[in-house]
Formats: sequence, structure tokens, C-alpha cells
Amino acid sequence: MKEHISEDGNTGVPARLWRAFALTWRAMLADKGALTLLFVGGVIYSFFYPLPYSRESVTQVPVAIVDQDHSALSRQIARYAAAHPSIKVVAVTPDLRVAQDLIWRNDIAGTLFLPAGLQNKVLAGRAAEVELAGNGLYLMLNKAALNGLAEVVGTVSAGIEIKRLGAATPSAPQAAQQRQPVTVNAVPLFNVREGYGAYIVPGVATLIVQQTLLMAISMMFGTWAQRRDCPLARDAAGYCGMLLAYASVAAVNCAYFFGFVLWWQDYPRGGNGVGLAVFTALFALTVAAFGILLGTLFRTRERGAQLLIVTSLPVLFLAGLAWPETALPPALSLARWLLPSTAGIQGFIALNQLGASLAQVRHELLALLGLLTVSVAGGLARWRQLKELGPVDDDLIPGGGNHHERTG
Repeated sequence: MKEHISEDGNTGVPARLWRAFALTWRAMLADKGALTLLFVGGVIYSFFYPLPYSRESVTQVPVAIVDQDHSALSRQIARYAAAHPSIKVVAVTPDLRVAQDLIWRNDIAGTLFLPAGLQNKVLAGRAAEVELAGNGLYLMLNKAALNGLAEVVGTVSAGIEIKRLGAATPSAPQAAQQRQPVTVNAVPLFNVREGYGAYIVPGVATLIVQQTLLMAISMMFGTWAQRRDCPLARDAAGYCGMLLAYASVAAVNCAYFFGFVLWWQDYPRGGNGVGLAVFTALFALTVAAFGILLGTLFRTRERGAQLLIVTSLPVLFLAGLAWPETALPPALSLARWLLPSTAGIQGFIALNQLGASLAQVRHELLALLGLLTVSVAGGLARWRQLKELGPVDDDLIPGGGNHHERTG
């Protein structure tokens, strides 16, 4: 019977686990490509990606007004448009072709057409119509331009209606109440500035944490497979140590994004701190286990990164953030839960921005827990069976020090 004993006597499972944890961190720090993805890439993304959305809401969108009425009413509409914060009137012209040319040259994002006879119809009490047109190539600009012009026309129209009602009622307040008996006071609860950055960046941050970790793991596994040299024992202790090491990286990145970046960018945050910490731990473990299982499928260093780069955008759409879940085919609506980012994005936004409780994100928690279980089972089985990583003694962790053999 042959027995292996290390000099320090650390042959127990906890010692083997923490040795694997330390060796995984050593391997990550020694791999410049993985190190860049795991830490430098996240820092660059955290400042670069929110930059285009720093103004949050679109304002001063250039528009043109085609005034063929040349009346006091049309001039009033033009003045109201010039005072609206969302739009900027850059041209007032009677020629429709001028406005069309401005749109084709991308000089304006929308136009308001005021036809001849507009004021006469209003004074006669008949229905009067105006036309709006926008440039659909730029969705945000198009929306801001059309909504701003519609609000201008609506405000002028409401003023005209209140004046008519005022002629038949004792006072102006009564006329206003008759015109709008039920008032609506819209107050945004979470995205208080109703900005695009506060809406999209927290979800994309979750995807960045996932994709950078998955790419780094696949690169490291590909390198080990190419060299047939893995520094870790392929047993349960080695697997668990590696899992905890990768999960700690994901947890650090989550803390950086949700603790610092959202504060630095002044996005909604801190809704449920305790729940966020619990969810982060489960998400980090799930992404790490999913990454290890994925990493065992690659035999070259570059293949995993190539695949994950081209799939990042579809993964974001599948998460139900940038693209509504109800618009997905039924098969994709179910298959998307096989990715940690789906539950991660929904859970992080609910806990950190909306202040949800853990009970309210139980579906996301269960999805992550189920995916973690499957990934650990599959990853551990693959980890023990891999031959491409080179021979290894399951009783020892290479690189752990000098060892002696004793025959008994």
C-alpha cells in the first residue's frame, strides 16, 4: 500500500480546497489576457459604456416648422415650440421641400406642418389638423422630436379649448376643470430622471461581469488544454477551490459595478443591500460554475472568446431588458433561463434599483440555483474526465511543495 504525505502534512480536504483556490488565483494573475478581461476590461467598460448616455434624456433635438398659414395661431405654435426643452427650432419655412431636404441631410430629426387655413378652421369651430414627420433612422431623436412637437400642439389646443369654455363658465378655474376633470400627475418612482443610461447600464453591467468571466475561463482552459499542463488536481477539492476563486472574481466585479459605478454615474441604487449581497453570492457561484462547464468544451485559447464575443448582444436581448420578453418566441422565452445573465439582470435591477425583497425575486433565485446545480454536476464530471489537460495525481496538488512517498 502506497501513501503520499506532504512535508507540512496538509492532506485534508479543506487544505486541498484552499490550495486549489490559491493556485487558480495565481494562474489568473499570471495570464495577462485573462487578467485584462477580469479586471481591466470591467474598469474600461464602466467609464466608456455610460459615456454616451451621460445626459440621460434627449434635449434640444433640431426640428423645422413648415408654416403655410402665416397666422397668429401658427406663430404662437412656433413660439411654444421654441420654448420646449426637448426640441430646438432651427428653421421656419413655408416650403415643405426645404424641410424634406433638411431631413434627408440629417440636419433635423422632425418637422411640423401647419397647413393653410388652420386658424380659420379653429375660429369656425371645425376640426383642424396638423402633420408631424420624423426621421426613423434615429429612434431616440425621432421620439423626442415627435413627442415634443405633439406636446406643443396639445398645449396650444388646450389653451384654445379653455378659452372657449371660459366664455360659458363664470371663471377660468372652472373652465380648466371642465376641460380636464381628472388630472394625471406622473411621478417616476425609480428612474427619476427617466434617462436611458439609468435604464440600460445596470443591466449591461451584469452582462459585462458574466461575459468577461466566461471569456477568461475559456481562455485559461484552452491554454491548459494546448499545453496539456493544468496546475490543479482534478478532484472535488480542486474543482471547489477553482469554483470559489472564479466566483470571488465575479463577486468583486459585481461589488465594483453596483457599489461604485452606479454611485459614480448617479444611477438609482441601494434599494435592498442585504438582498443584493445574497443575490450577488449566488450569481457569482452560478456564473463561475457555468464558465467552468463551458471552459471544458474548448481546446484552444481563442475559440471561447470568439464565441462569447459574437453572442453577447443576443444574450442581452434574451435577458428581457432591451427587448421585451413577450416579443420572444416561446422556445427562446424558455431557453433564455439557461443563461445566468437572464435571472441576474432581472434580479439585480429589482433588488438594487426597485428595492424588491428576496421573496419578490424568488423566481430568479430558483433559476440561478437550478442552473448552479446542473453546472456544478456537469462541470465536476467533465473536470474529472478531461485528458486534454495532461496527467495529474488526484491525491496531490502539483506545485504545492515537496512530497515524499512512504510504503506501508
